[in-house]
Amino acid sequence: MARKKTKTKAKSKTTKQSKKISFVLSKQQKIVLGSFLFLLGLALLFSFISYFFSWQADQSTLNDLSDRSLQSQNWLNKFGAALGDFFIYQGFGLAAFTIAVLVTLTGFYYFFDKPKKRLQSFWFWGIIVMLWFATFLGFFSETSPLLGGMVGFELNDFLQDFIGLIGTILVLAFVAIVYFAVRLKLTPEHITHFFAKRKQAFASEFNSQDDEGNEFVDTAFDKDNIELPKEAPEEELEEPQLKTTPAQPAPAPTPVKEKETPKDADEDFEIEIEETVEEEEVVENLSTKLVQDFGEFDPTLELSNYRFPTIELLKDYTKGQSITVDQEELEENKNRIVDTLKNYKIDIAHIKATVGPTVTLYEIVPEAGIRISKIKNLEDDIALSLAALGIRIIAPIPGKGTIGIEVPNKNARIVSMRSAIASPKFQNAEMELPLTLGKTISNETFVVDLAKMPHLLMAGATGQGKSVGLNAILTSLLYKKHPAEVKFVLVDPKKVELTLFNKIERHYLAKLPDSEDAIITDNTKVINTLNSLCIEMDKRYDLLKDAMARNIKEYNAKFKRRKLNPNDGHKFLPYIVLVIDEFADLIMTAGKEVETPIARLAQLARAIGIHLIVATQRPSVNVITGIIKANFPARIAFRVTSKIDSRTILDSQGADQLIGRGDMLFTQGNSLIRVQCAFVDTPEVEKITDFIGSQKAYPEAHQLPEYVGEEGGTSLDIDASDRDALFMEAAEVIVTAQQGSASLLQRKLKLGYNRAGRIIDQLEAAGIVGPFEGSKARQVLVSDMNALHQQLNNE
Repeated sequence: MARKKTKTKAKSKTTKQSKKISFVLSKQQKIVLGSFLFLLGLALLFSFISYFFSWQADQSTLNDLSDRSLQSQNWLNKFGAALGDFFIYQGFGLAAFTIAVLVTLTGFYYFFDKPKKRLQSFWFWGIIVMLWFATFLGFFSETSPLLGGMVGFELNDFLQDFIGLIGTILVLAFVAIVYFAVRLKLTPEHITHFFAKRKQAFASEFNSQDDEGNEFVDTAFDKDNIELPKEAPEEELEEPQLKTTPAQPAPAPTPVKEKETPKDADEDFEIEIEETVEEEEVVENLSTKLVQDFGEFDPTLELSNYRFPTIELLKDYTKGQSITVDQEELEENKNRIVDTLKNYKIDIAHIKATVGPTVTLYEIVPEAGIRISKIKNLEDDIALSLAALGIRIIAPIPGKGTIGIEVPNKNARIVSMRSAIASPKFQNAEMELPLTLGKTISNETFVVDLAKMPHLLMAGATGQGKSVGLNAILTSLLYKKHPAEVKFVLVDPKKVELTLFNKIERHYLAKLPDSEDAIITDNTKVINTLNSLCIEMDKRYDLLKDAMARNIKEYNAKFKRRKLNPNDGHKFLPYIVLVIDEFADLIMTAGKEVETPIARLAQLARAIGIHLIVATQRPSVNVITGIIKANFPARIAFRVTSKIDSRTILDSQGADQLIGRGDMLFTQGNSLIRVQCAFVDTPEVEKITDFIGSQKAYPEAHQLPEYVGEEGGTSLDIDASDRDALFMEAAEVIVTAQQGSASLLQRKLKLGYNRAGRIIDQLEAAGIVGPFEGSKARQVLVSDMNALHQQLNNE
């Protein structure tokens, strides 16, 4: 009973938390609320102004507001008189106008949907100013009760009772200093500088002209000006660091004077060094001054009103599901494990169960002298006794002195994406690219950082949860990262898995300049995109080199602090995540043309913020080659059909013993972690993309660098006299077969590969076959023999 109570409490906690997160006003609600507050503020303003002229005459109407025969002189009649009496006479006096201004300003902010951070600051400091003025005007409330109101009078009286008149004045002075220093950022230096500047301007104006408008020159100043150049170099050479500051333009003419008088070469050299140091100080101080004046650069400013998807868009699959497995099932499985091991003379000192969403982990401690390999070899026998699918033995569990036996639950629970996103572990994750993949055996939300992986390889048989896993990864980033911070390059050879993300093209997707669709489905465009990413990688490394930064995090931090000049080509660099849904299909059709750029990106791209997520159905060695595996330390394995596939993806067994439906093993180069992948359905992804797509976006998708691929054919053999002797015969073979490939010419005409390739190039130049399309046969542009002869005769 106690357990159930705690669980219900935990459940109510999560629902309360999710409600708190999802409180967002719609655009229409903001307009209605904003207009109401704006007009209410104006009403307060009018009632306060007229109250000062009519408050004495309106005292009688305040006694009986329900009597309609009594009329008030206030501009808002009885309502205005009541407001004025409450806020001015009974309240804050003249300082009550602050409330009217704050309410009007709040309405303005909500109506035009502006950021609310500044609004909170306005209210905080506005209330402090209102209380300060009310207390200050309380000194004069005895002569005029409307100046400070009752609140101002009582506050002033209260302070004087405890700290006296002088103490009250000192407290008010301190609050005023705090306001000027913190809110207005006014310091004594600013005040001194202002008066010094005014004095200097006045003096220069006085010295430049006399009363009649003529120029005024004083001989005393002339003598000083003659003597100054003789003293200035000596002072500068003695204490160069004290005299050269960016704010002093006076020493600038000094080097010109030095050239006229003969000096040693060393002194000239010292003066030049002094000038370069001054320039460096100016650059350093400039970036600091820019940050002080404008604040750090905010990459999200262009889409400052962007709202992240709400938790309500995700479905809660955990309603009505119990967190624990039936106690009888636990006891039954425990007894069967103990009995099976006893049959083989293996005694157990201790056994413990940890219940997960789909799998229960039984941790056993064998008696002394029992060999671990003996228990490991009994995997099939334990599976037979438990009549369960997917028994997995971990011997030993890393970091523990126990042996683990993972047994699937009879009634598996769905881990919803909503519960994973709403978990405090994900919400409070201080990571560059946080991913919530699901829940572990101990029911903890599993959160990892893609930026530290730095690339992810996913594999699993058909229907075991790879596409859902990709959707969970993309959903995690959409809930956590602003469109300015991350961009996706999506490759979908299946053409149906990632099409929903087309709606967020101008928010989150990146594509080639000449592409129509941001989601790449054509293998030729995949090759161009991968090579374009390699160009982007090289460009980013050049920017990091110029900025003297080691990685994208340091570079963006420098750019935000305004230490990098945009005129030199520097810009804020978003993370780029390349997602390939079916890698085996690309390797089959394009081979080395795809493998080479992917291997290059995997080796080098992590430092500049390009991360790869590659998924495949067939984790065989010819698809996941050694070069690719070496640069993908983080791997996810869903259920596979054989132990060989499990070794290929994980370098160990285990993936063949999973139970499917999102059950997966995750490794980042050390131990294996069993995770139940969070489930996010297609309608949920559609709601999220609709929510994001309906908001203001960038003018276009993020543009990748342009890449011009190598064409298979050339236009060199245009002249008919340079054509091969077998050109005509080859053209007839191609048109008859309607297949434009060099291998066909090799077989039919018994040619070598080089000659067949040259003839194909000549056929392309003649307009008989289409351009090179990777490993596919070229398209034949001539339909029959008559059209062929007609085309060749017209040349």
